[in-house]
Amino acid sequence: MDAEPGEDDGARPGAAGGASAAAGSGAQDGARPGAGDGASAAGPAAGPAAVPSAEDWQPVRRGLLRMRRLLLVAWLTPPLLLAAALPPLLGGGPVWWLLAAPWPPLAAWGWWALGRNWRSWRYLERADDLLISRGVLWRELTVVPYGRMQLVEVTSGPLERRFGLARLQLHTAAAATDAAIPGLAPAEAKRLRDRLTEAGEARSAGL
Repeated sequence: MDAEPGEDDGARPGAAGGASAAAGSGAQDGARPGAGDGASAAGPAAGPAAVPSAEDWQPVRRGLLRMRRLLLVAWLTPPLLLAAALPPLLGGGPVWWLLAAPWPPLAAWGWWALGRNWRSWRYLERADDLLISRGVLWRELTVVPYGRMQLVEVTSGPLERRFGLARLQLHTAAAATDAAIPGLAPAEAKRLRDRLTEAGEARSAGL
Protein backbone atom coordinates (compact mmCIF):
# COMPACT_ATOMS: atom_id res chain seq x y z
CA MET A 1 0.00 0.00 0.00
CA ASP A 2 3.01 2.22 -0.31
CA ALA A 3 2.46 3.22 -3.82
CA GLU A 4 -0.32 5.59 -4.54
CA PRO A 5 -0.69 7.73 -7.58
CA GLY A 6 0.41 11.18 -6.49
CA GLU A 7 1.36 14.50 -7.87
CA ASP A 8 5.00 14.60 -8.81
CA ASP A 9 6.81 17.66 -7.50
CA GLY A 10 9.67 17.22 -9.99
CA ALA A 11 10.12 16.77 -13.73
CA ARG A 12 12.83 15.14 -15.80
CA PRO A 13 14.88 17.48 -18.00
CA GLY A 14 13.98 17.29 -21.68
CA ALA A 15 10.59 15.62 -21.13
CA ALA A 16 8.02 16.42 -23.87
CA GLY A 17 4.43 17.49 -23.37
CA GLY A 18 4.96 20.60 -21.26
CA ALA A 19 7.00 19.15 -18.42
CA SER A 20 9.33 21.75 -16.92
CA ALA A 21 13.06 21.18 -16.76
CA ALA A 22 14.74 20.52 -13.44
CA ALA A 23 16.77 23.60 -12.53
CA GLY A 24 19.13 22.30 -9.85
CA SER A 25 19.20 21.52 -6.20
CA GLY A 26 16.12 22.87 -4.35
CA ALA A 27 14.65 24.71 -7.38
CA GLN A 28 12.42 21.80 -8.35
CA ASP A 29 11.16 18.91 -6.29
CA GLY A 30 12.82 16.44 -8.65
CA ALA A 31 16.57 17.05 -9.03
CA ARG A 32 19.21 15.26 -11.05
CA PRO A 33 22.32 14.71 -8.90
CA GLY A 34 24.42 13.18 -11.66
CA ALA A 35 24.68 10.19 -13.95
CA GLY A 36 25.72 6.85 -12.54
CA ASP A 37 28.86 4.97 -13.50
CA GLY A 38 27.03 1.94 -14.88
CA ALA A 39 27.13 -0.12 -11.68
CA SER A 40 24.07 -1.17 -9.74
CA ALA A 41 22.86 1.80 -7.73
CA ALA A 42 21.29 -0.04 -4.83
CA GLY A 43 21.18 -3.47 -3.37
CA PRO A 44 20.91 -5.55 -0.22
CA ALA A 45 23.75 -5.27 2.27
CA ALA A 46 26.20 -8.11 2.51
CA GLY A 47 25.20 -9.26 5.97
CA PRO A 48 24.01 -8.35 9.48
CA ALA A 49 27.38 -6.76 10.30
CA ALA A 50 26.60 -3.96 7.83
CA VAL A 51 23.54 -2.80 9.81
CA PRO A 52 24.26 0.17 12.11
CA SER A 53 22.94 0.34 15.66
CA ALA A 54 19.21 0.81 16.12
CA GLU A 55 19.45 4.30 17.64
CA ASP A 56 20.99 5.70 14.43
CA TRP A 57 17.98 4.89 12.25
CA GLN A 58 15.15 7.32 11.48
CA PRO A 59 11.55 5.98 11.44
CA VAL A 60 8.76 7.02 9.11
CA ARG A 61 5.76 8.95 10.40
CA ARG A 62 2.89 7.27 12.20
CA GLY A 63 0.50 8.88 9.75
CA LEU A 64 1.56 6.22 7.23
CA LEU A 65 0.16 3.53 9.51
CA ARG A 66 -3.08 5.44 10.05
CA MET A 67 -3.51 5.91 6.29
CA ARG A 68 -2.92 2.24 5.52
CA ARG A 69 -5.29 1.09 8.26
CA LEU A 70 -7.95 3.43 6.91
CA LEU A 71 -7.54 1.81 3.49
CA LEU A 72 -7.78 -1.63 5.10
CA VAL A 73 -11.03 -0.69 6.86
CA ALA A 74 -12.46 0.74 3.62
CA TRP A 75 -11.59 -2.46 1.77
CA LEU A 76 -12.86 -4.89 4.42
CA THR A 77 -16.01 -3.06 5.57
CA PRO A 78 -18.33 -4.35 2.78
CA PRO A 79 -17.37 -8.04 3.30
CA LEU A 80 -17.69 -7.66 7.08
CA LEU A 81 -21.14 -6.12 6.75
CA LEU A 82 -22.23 -8.90 4.42
CA ALA A 83 -20.79 -11.49 6.78
CA ALA A 84 -22.82 -10.06 9.66
CA ALA A 85 -26.07 -9.56 7.72
CA LEU A 86 -26.41 -12.50 5.35
CA PRO A 87 -26.53 -15.51 7.74
CA PRO A 88 -29.54 -14.20 9.75
CA LEU A 89 -31.33 -13.08 6.60
CA LEU A 90 -30.79 -16.43 4.86
CA GLY A 91 -31.77 -18.62 7.76
CA GLY A 92 -28.42 -18.88 9.49
CA GLY A 93 -27.40 -22.21 7.95
CA PRO A 94 -23.97 -23.60 8.76
CA VAL A 95 -22.68 -23.00 5.23
CA TRP A 96 -23.36 -19.26 5.47
CA TRP A 97 -21.71 -19.03 8.88
CA LEU A 98 -18.65 -20.81 7.51
CA LEU A 99 -18.43 -18.32 4.67
CA ALA A 100 -18.76 -15.40 7.09
CA ALA A 101 -16.34 -16.70 9.73
CA PRO A 102 -12.96 -15.87 8.06
CA TRP A 103 -13.57 -12.14 7.61
CA PRO A 104 -13.25 -10.88 11.23
CA PRO A 105 -9.96 -12.79 11.85
CA LEU A 106 -8.67 -11.56 8.48
CA ALA A 107 -9.40 -7.95 9.43
CA ALA A 108 -7.67 -8.37 12.83
CA TRP A 109 -4.63 -9.99 11.22
CA GLY A 110 -4.39 -7.23 8.60
CA TRP A 111 -4.58 -4.55 11.29
CA TRP A 112 -1.74 -6.21 13.22
CA ALA A 113 0.40 -6.91 10.12
CA LEU A 114 0.21 -3.29 8.97
CA GLY A 115 1.53 -2.20 12.36
CA ARG A 116 4.51 -4.53 12.13
CA ASN A 117 5.27 -3.47 8.57
CA TRP A 118 5.13 0.21 9.51
CA ARG A 119 7.60 -0.33 12.37
CA SER A 120 10.03 -2.07 10.00
CA TRP A 121 10.44 1.01 7.74
CA ARG A 122 13.48 3.14 8.61
CA TYR A 123 16.33 4.94 6.90
CA LEU A 124 19.83 6.14 7.71
CA GLU A 125 21.97 8.83 6.08
CA ARG A 126 25.68 8.01 6.01
CA ALA A 127 28.69 9.81 4.59
CA ASP A 128 28.64 8.01 1.22
CA ASP A 129 25.26 6.32 0.94
CA LEU A 130 21.67 6.08 2.14
CA LEU A 131 20.36 2.92 3.83
CA ILE A 132 16.69 1.90 3.65
CA SER A 133 15.47 -1.02 5.77
CA ARG A 134 12.03 -2.62 5.70
CA GLY A 135 10.23 -5.95 5.94
CA VAL A 136 9.18 -8.31 8.71
CA LEU A 137 9.28 -11.90 7.47
CA TRP A 138 11.61 -11.01 4.60
CA ARG A 139 13.84 -8.19 5.76
CA GLU A 140 15.53 -6.08 3.12
CA LEU A 141 18.33 -3.56 3.46
CA THR A 142 18.91 -1.34 0.42
CA VAL A 143 22.11 0.67 0.02
CA VAL A 144 21.94 3.64 -2.35
CA PRO A 145 25.35 5.26 -3.03
CA TYR A 146 24.99 9.00 -3.50
CA GLY A 147 27.18 9.07 -6.61
CA ARG A 148 24.93 6.63 -8.50
CA MET A 149 21.60 8.40 -8.08
CA GLN A 150 20.19 9.94 -11.24
CA LEU A 151 17.01 11.61 -9.99
CA VAL A 152 15.48 12.35 -6.58
CA GLU A 153 11.78 13.21 -6.46
CA VAL A 154 9.23 14.12 -3.81
CA THR A 155 5.63 13.06 -4.49
CA SER A 156 2.44 13.37 -2.44
CA GLY A 157 -0.99 12.13 -3.51
CA PRO A 158 -4.35 13.46 -2.24
CA LEU A 159 -4.67 10.87 0.53
CA GLU A 160 -1.04 11.32 1.57
CA ARG A 161 -1.52 15.08 1.80
CA ARG A 162 -4.59 14.51 3.98
CA PHE A 163 -2.34 12.70 6.46
CA GLY A 164 0.55 15.15 6.10
CA LEU A 165 2.81 12.69 4.28
CA ALA A 166 5.18 12.72 1.33
CA ARG A 167 7.18 10.05 -0.49
CA LEU A 168 10.84 10.26 -1.50
CA GLN A 169 11.60 8.41 -4.74
CA LEU A 170 15.20 7.61 -5.71
CA HIS A 171 15.92 6.78 -9.36
CA THR A 172 19.16 5.00 -10.18
CA ALA A 173 20.93 3.80 -13.31
CA ALA A 174 18.97 0.50 -13.24
CA ALA A 175 15.19 0.65 -12.81
CA ALA A 176 15.26 -2.61 -10.81
CA THR A 177 17.31 -0.91 -8.10
CA ASP A 178 15.17 2.21 -7.64
CA ALA A 179 14.25 2.87 -4.02
CA ALA A 180 11.64 4.87 -2.12
CA ILE A 181 10.87 6.03 1.41
CA PRO A 182 7.14 6.49 2.13
CA GLY A 183 5.58 8.19 5.13
CA LEU A 184 7.86 11.23 5.44
CA ALA A 185 6.90 14.69 6.61
CA PRO A 186 6.90 16.99 3.54
CA ALA A 187 9.63 19.19 5.04
CA GLU A 188 11.81 16.15 5.80
CA ALA A 189 11.25 14.74 2.30
CA LYS A 190 12.38 18.01 0.72
CA ARG A 191 15.36 18.25 3.07
CA LEU A 192 16.42 14.73 2.11
CA ARG A 193 15.95 15.50 -1.59
CA ASP A 194 18.15 18.58 -1.39
CA ARG A 195 20.76 16.85 0.75
CA LEU A 196 20.95 13.76 -1.49
CA THR A 197 21.06 15.90 -4.63
CA GLU A 198 23.94 17.93 -3.25
CA ALA A 199 25.80 14.81 -2.13
CA GLY A 200 25.22 13.14 -5.51
CA GLU A 201 26.56 16.14 -7.41
CA ALA A 202 29.64 16.25 -5.19
CA ARG A 203 30.35 12.52 -5.72
CA SER A 204 29.82 12.81 -9.48
CA ALA A 205 32.25 15.72 -9.62
CA GLY A 206 34.82 13.67 -7.71
CA LEU A 207 34.87 15.92 -4.66
